Amino acid sequence: MTPTIRGISSMATRLLLSDLLAAFDDRLPAGVQMESVGGVDAAKRVQAGEAFDVVILASEAIDKLIASGQVLSGSRVDLVRSGVAVAVREGAPQPDISSEAAVRAAVLAAPSLSYSTGPSGVALAALFERWGIAQSIRERIVQAPPGVPVGSLVAQGQVALGFQQLSELLPLSGITVLGPLPPAIQITTTFSAGVCATSTQADAVRAVLALFNSAPSADIKHRHGMAPA
Repeated sequence: MTPTIRGISSMATRLLLSDLLAAFDDRLPAGVQMESVGGVDAAKRVQAGEAFDVVILASEAIDKLIASGQVLSGSRVDLVRSGVAVAVREGAPQPDISSEAAVRAAVLAAPSLSYSTGPSGVALAALFERWGIAQSIRERIVQAPPGVPVGSLVAQGQVALGFQQLSELLPLSGITVLGPLPPAIQITTTFSAGVCATSTQADAVRAVLALFNSAPSADIKHRHGMAPA
């Protein structure tokens, strides 16, 4: 019997991967068991040598794992591109986010705001620095713990304005997604997969990833607010 493929991913792709696995269930070369946690924690576990066959994270994180030898060189496969959206609690006033200036004004007016610990959060922090408002809003920023959706903090009323991958906001109740960040400041993350150095099933992993990037996968990716890479 073929051993189960064991994988780990960030939370941003959790529901997407679940749907992809369900869609291709009868074509998978082996069973696949995916665990989704905060991206930082996922990278740490792979870096520590935990036995996984495949890891799916932001492309920069995959590249770092390749450089350190935890992911096989040449095995990176780009899966999706994902943008950041903005959300408020359901029923709350909906600020304008149609332009860079409007988003800046909404951030300055928000009594509290939150963003993820992943690459998009790093990029947002840099944007706030560029706008010259990082110090003035610092005390109002609520940092979402790794693996905890920003949208859940918004839904619970802990945060007035939340920024996170659209794919992570779409399935949540209790929030209103105002829309994606405007093009001038949109933050796009490419999520990629890599074959872990601990894997004994590299060929099977590559076959699974090929299914994830096959033509029928495109509609599934779009349903989750992502685009094929």
